[in-house]
Amino acid sequence: MKKLISGKVRDVFEVDEKSLAIVTTDRISAFDVILGSTIPGKGIALNLLSNFWFSYTKDIIPNHLLSTSLNDMPSCFSENAAQYQDRTVLVKKLKMLPYEFIVRGYLFGNMWEAYKNGVPFCGNKLEGNYEQAERLEAPIITPSKKASEGHDEYISFEQLASDIGEDLAKTICQISLQLYKRCYEYAEKRGIIIADTKFEFGYDESGVLTLGDEIFTPDSSRFWDKSAYHVGESPKSFDKQFVRDWLIQEHLNGKEPGPQLPNDIITKTSQLYKDCLDKLLPKSK
Repeated sequence: MKKLISGKVRDVFEVDEKSLAIVTTDRISAFDVILGSTIPGKGIALNLLSNFWFSYTKDIIPNHLLSTSLNDMPSCFSENAAQYQDRTVLVKKLKMLPYEFIVRGYLFGNMWEAYKNGVPFCGNKLEGNYEQAERLEAPIITPSKKASEGHDEYISFEQLASDIGEDLAKTICQISLQLYKRCYEYAEKRGIIIADTKFEFGYDESGVLTLGDEIFTPDSSRFWDKSAYHVGESPKSFDKQFVRDWLIQEHLNGKEPGPQLPNDIITKTSQLYKDCLDKLLPKSK
């Protein structure tokens, strides 16, 4: 079996012409750098959450998931179940669109910085008075174009429409907003605010638009603790913001090779991923 990619978090193997096996590891990255430490249980949390959301939203758009059972994959996975159980999926091969569709429900991160400086962000210029982490009047989509090297490039809807066609751009944006609305409402009832998230799409062998990659995980979203949320400050999160904040504090953001994390940061981060999983997954799971 050929390994196609060893990414920041996932290892991707070619099973056959139509399918891939994706293993979600405990690696962690921040500021586009793979860090020198792993986070125990992180890969399992990401994989189980993503699998749940794919099932929860499959009526909105088809997704790439074929199976979560190791028995449906090459024997090397089931023979090493302790290594691969709950972190491995069999998925369709997709022809991916080279874009991320980021849905922002709250003013934070790069968009907050742009707002403070009075400049548009992905063609959007907010009017009115907002504070950091304040909920937007309506969710906004800020597309980005994936780069083969370096940082992805934020683009406007107009540029996206020029690249892929206005009809497709509108369709994907509408789907992205539907996905966000449904899963935001689910998570909020369980004490988590999904401040923003990102989606990736592709086409299957029949030319059907299909949701791929991962969805609504702490690595692809900002998850905030609803009980501790206050407008005007950086909220307590169940995502990588905890690690990002530590790297910034230590002036290690973007440094390569990725630094080792202190044991207390590893332990706390591992617990955050576990807490997120426990809050969001139905107890029957």
